[in-house]
Amino acid sequence: MTNNYYDVSWEGAEAPGGASARLLNLTWTQYSSEWNSAKHSHRHAELFFILGGEGSIGLRHSAFPVRARELVVVNPGVLHCEISQAVSPLELVVLGVDGLSMETDDLGCVHTRFDEGWDSVVACLRLMLREVRGAREGYQLVCQHLLEVLLLYLVRRGGLSLAGSGPSRADSRECELVRRYIDEHFKENITLDQLAELAHINKYYLVHAFRKAYDTSPISYQISRRIQESRFLLESSDHSLSQIARILGFSSPSYFSQSFRRSEGMSPLEYRKRCRRDGPGERS
Repeated sequence: MTNNYYDVSWEGAEAPGGASARLLNLTWTQYSSEWNSAKHSHRHAELFFILGGEGSIGLRHSAFPVRARELVVVNPGVLHCEISQAVSPLELVVLGVDGLSMETDDLGCVHTRFDEGWDSVVACLRLMLREVRGAREGYQLVCQHLLEVLLLYLVRRGGLSLAGSGPSRADSRECELVRRYIDEHFKENITLDQLAELAHINKYYLVHAFRKAYDTSPISYQISRRIQESRFLLESSDHSLSQIARILGFSSPSYFSQSFRRSEGMSPLEYRKRCRRDGPGERS
């Protein structure tokens, strides 16, 4: 299986003015054999454009077949997975879109087929992929405008209606779950893959959503929790730097010292000396 994921980073770029739906990511996937993804959900909508092959989209208690020239829109919070056939593997482009929801039945998704206009849709998708791969200045706005063109076209051709969903909450359930887990296990060796599996979302989107919610990445948050605990140990114990590094899960004393200096502007030993010189309650 070939899977190319592209995060659309709006950091340092002008956000689209007045757009209720914003492009978060694009994924191009070419399956090479029978493959099933684990069921998962997102705080954003996903648009599955089936470029080729055959397979199915699984929902919580059901599944339906998909093939080339079809679109599936899965609303936020809907549990789903992709299933590819071995004989005719799926090729698809998936757009992750924040602030978008479609009017659907109880299944929480829309499934439609293109008898006309499919070539124009594919041309638009390929242009988006070319832009995000090149990542030249302003590519975010180009991709965003292409998304808006696609959505207008989908609504105009009939069968699809926007439900007017607002942007997902910054303090989303998944981010809160991950943050609590890090708070309880920050001394352990935690990976993004573990956190993504815990939250049942793509690890790249997890980084995006967590940064949006807490202005830091999950791993940087874990390091900050370790530094916070290290300050207490430096103030209240006689543990060596090697012991503190080992207690808090740092890979080495030197990495602990580097992380501490970046956070506090001084070395751990300088911090300890300052604390003992100033005494409790007198440090700025």
